[in-house]
Amino acid sequence: YFDASWTHRNLFHALTARGPNRPAFVIPHSHMDVGWVYTVQESMHAYASNVYSTVVEELSRVKGRRFIAVEQEFFRLWWDTAASQWHKKQVRQLLQEGRLEFIIGGQVMHDESVTDIDDAILQLTEGHGFLYETFGVRPHFSWHVDPFGASATTPVLFALAGFDAHLISRIDYYLKDVMQKKKKLQFVWRGSPSLADTQEIFTHTMDQYRFYWNGVAMFPDPPKDGVYPNMSLPVTKETVESYAQTMVDNIKQRAQWFQTNHVLWPWGCDKQFYNASVQFTNMDMLMNYINKHSTEFGVTVQYATLKEYFQAVHQSDLSWEVRGSQDFLPYSTEPFQAWTGFYASRNVLKGVARRASSLLHSAESLFVRYRIKYPEGPVQKEWALDKLKALRWAVSEVQHHDAITGTESPKVADMYMEHLNQSMMGVQELLAAMFLLPQDPDTASDLEQHIIVYNPLAWNVTTYINVSVKYSMALVYDDNGKVVPAQIQPSAESPADYDLFIMVELGGLQYRKYLIQFPQSECKKGSSCGITHAARVVKFERRDVSEWKKRGRKLLPVLNDCYKVLFDQETNLLHSITNRLVIIHQDFWEYDANGDVHAGPISDNYIFTANGSAVPAYKSVEMEIIPGKIISEVRQYFYREASDKNYTYAMVTRVPVGFKDKLLCQRLDQSYALGPLVVNREAVLRTTTSLSNKKTLYTDNNGYQMLKREHKQYINNTVSRNYYPMVRQAFIEDEDSCRLSLLSERAHGVASLAEGEIEVMLHRRLWNNQEWNRGYNLTLNDSSVVRPSIWMMLGSSAAVAALSQQGALYLQHRPVVLEHERWNGPSVQPVVLPPNLHMQYLGIPGWDYGPNHTQHLQNINSADFDRVLLRIAHLYEKGEDPVLSKPATINLKEILQGLGEVKAVQERSLTGTWDISDLQRWSWRTTEKTGNKKTSSSSRQSHLYTSLHLRFYSMNFLLNESYNMKEIFFGLTVFPNLKKHLVYYL
Repeated sequence: YFDASWTHRNLFHALTARGPNRPAFVIPHSHMDVGWVYTVQESMHAYASNVYSTVVEELSRVKGRRFIAVEQEFFRLWWDTAASQWHKKQVRQLLQEGRLEFIIGGQVMHDESVTDIDDAILQLTEGHGFLYETFGVRPHFSWHVDPFGASATTPVLFALAGFDAHLISRIDYYLKDVMQKKKKLQFVWRGSPSLADTQEIFTHTMDQYRFYWNGVAMFPDPPKDGVYPNMSLPVTKETVESYAQTMVDNIKQRAQWFQTNHVLWPWGCDKQFYNASVQFTNMDMLMNYINKHSTEFGVTVQYATLKEYFQAVHQSDLSWEVRGSQDFLPYSTEPFQAWTGFYASRNVLKGVARRASSLLHSAESLFVRYRIKYPEGPVQKEWALDKLKALRWAVSEVQHHDAITGTESPKVADMYMEHLNQSMMGVQELLAAMFLLPQDPDTASDLEQHIIVYNPLAWNVTTYINVSVKYSMALVYDDNGKVVPAQIQPSAESPADYDLFIMVELGGLQYRKYLIQFPQSECKKGSSCGITHAARVVKFERRDVSEWKKRGRKLLPVLNDCYKVLFDQETNLLHSITNRLVIIHQDFWEYDANGDVHAGPISDNYIFTANGSAVPAYKSVEMEIIPGKIISEVRQYFYREASDKNYTYAMVTRVPVGFKDKLLCQRLDQSYALGPLVVNREAVLRTTTSLSNKKTLYTDNNGYQMLKREHKQYINNTVSRNYYPMVRQAFIEDEDSCRLSLLSERAHGVASLAEGEIEVMLHRRLWNNQEWNRGYNLTLNDSSVVRPSIWMMLGSSAAVAALSQQGALYLQHRPVVLEHERWNGPSVQPVVLPPNLHMQYLGIPGWDYGPNHTQHLQNINSADFDRVLLRIAHLYEKGEDPVLSKPATINLKEILQGLGEVKAVQERSLTGTWDISDLQRWSWRTTEKTGNKKTSSSSRQSHLYTSLHLRFYSMNFLLNESYNMKEIFFGLTVFPNLKKHLVYYL
């Protein structure tokens, strides 16, 4: 970190530059966190609004100045609430002149470790949609300077969005030092092994220096006199030479780390440029002085946008090394500062964010169905779209790198939760409104309950749902009047309620009605109520750890067609699972974190520092088993002390029984309750098995692809530095090809620290006396009870691999259950994709632009409610499965006939702003290529993420006869790990 106030020190040795003058590209920017310490509202008032107002004013005053704008949330708020008509006119002019440049263009600068790929795409799409409909511009470059580590998924997404170059910063301190010394900070990144060079992207890794004069922003109000704390000395005749020498020395120092003569010199930092006049006035004088003495200094400097810098690098006659699909995780800043704690920080927020995303996914596709079926309402389309847009905004916002990471202050966490919950309530109102027509006028009885169950996935699904009821017996009927198998039992959550498990069979994107009746008389033998199984709870004696003797002598089996799950009566713990006999022990452990900076390294929101080994978190265990005909349920309660009356940890394992569905049979559904924790504890679920995995772990990269994580031994902090993020799944396997896979509905930290072991960090509660953390209230004193869920799958590597990709999505997008009065609306036809293709998104963006770029720039388009954005993703990587990894070809017209009839189709870029035929990305010469084209057209084969725009009217999609059907088929040939997006207009 380099501050202009340090100019009186001789910080850097002036190194001799190659050539007569080394050009430095000074890139003005402000890093504006959407949250972190202060709420969005506080930041807008204190500084963010002033950044855009004063920057626009200063750029307009002097033609040579430049500025890059990164995150869109603050800009959108400023544009809608603060910008004058003059400011808006100037923004358009500056964009046209290329002096103001939008970089990334997403709603936020998203986290790269714990963000799901669907949500990363959503926030990027939200920002790109705003920029394109408002200005007709489409970002070409990234600026990911602050996420805590770099995922291999992100460069693939940016390439698919049409970016020409990518910029990262935070990578492991030791690795960055090595890369600097070897001049390897720039490379061509092929983030996906399946896509390889078709979606590669040039990547620049920033070094560690930044520079500014502004001082520190003040909260809650800006100073009336304009004087901020810690403002650097201004550039004057007396100080300019010292400033210039320091800046030149810095430019020469960092020039030694890169291959080209061009130096990227970022100018800005957190919350800067709120008084752009001060910044530019000082820098103008300094840059003029350096250029006037360029012969003496051997350096020239110029204001630049990121495009101007990357253009200069692209035009250099160099070949770049290729980096494969390795990521830059985990991230450490020094030996005892492994940034792996945030993988598990604020577990509740992580869970709510993913539930909100899942609800949005369901509501988007349901609204498409509604618009086709009822184009004129009665649900007003503008009102409906406002509800969806609010949830899109909230889900996008929480992907920020100081939001879903759990690294924000408590009041900011509360802000994210409020935005999510309020917008979720709005979408639930929309769902209720869409099912209000037509209604039966009769009032509902207390002795019956009507529900609608919607399957948001484009696959046929057989599963169970759980409905909480007040009666001890219930009958369930489907929409054909047939009695449905069900199971009822005392609730695990509330002693006054009952859990009613209902077997449901749903087509893709299909909803069905179910009637629940509560008989008041006892069931007679052979009557219809006999199909509902009344399950009973069998309780076992509480077992103290101190009294455990020889294990494995009294085993209780819980069976289904795929597994025999054995529990040990002497410990009340899981003993083993047989389909292949694997010994499995599963319980809760805790790391005792240090909170005193004077006593050693600490854990905090960001950092996990294992202060010794984890220890068991309980002294006694209680168990209940409920044998059933839909599910058999095992409840385990873990008590911190043997004498405690209330448990600290709970685990509920549900074993589906009686289902022929392969995926349902081979999963064990587990849910947990953890907390409140003791202060300075970090809780993990540890699963110890007889598998020989050599401490090698496989984790997903943002739900996109699996990466191998070999255990590494370090001199210090080995435990913490072997933790990785698990967004959707992680697994271990042995040489005999037996695999244990864990699927998750929210992000956690995961590690394999011993042979046959996998542990998942589920909860953290921390306090420390570090001045910086206390000053910003970042101590993570999280006293909540968290309730995550994990599905466990065990079997051959091939069998588990074939099922786990779909399984992760089944867990994320479980059927939506809506309670309603009697509803007699029509049934719908299913929409079903092959098992290796996933309908990642189906929605109506409502953008104020059309598919034709030239016409859009002439401002002749308006909001279009008949245009549908469709993304289809291939779930498997090359070689992952002998059958499922193959490219899949589908007939779009046939697949979508359950919605309507296709009228027109247009293939688009990932975020929908490019017609794929117009998208030209730069090609970079590599050490593996012989030529170097300046641009390359993105062919359909290279777009795993294809976007399709689909157009329809009323209840019909009419296929445009002039459209080449072969082209449609080809566009819908989805290749392995193209986590392919077909975005089409219906």
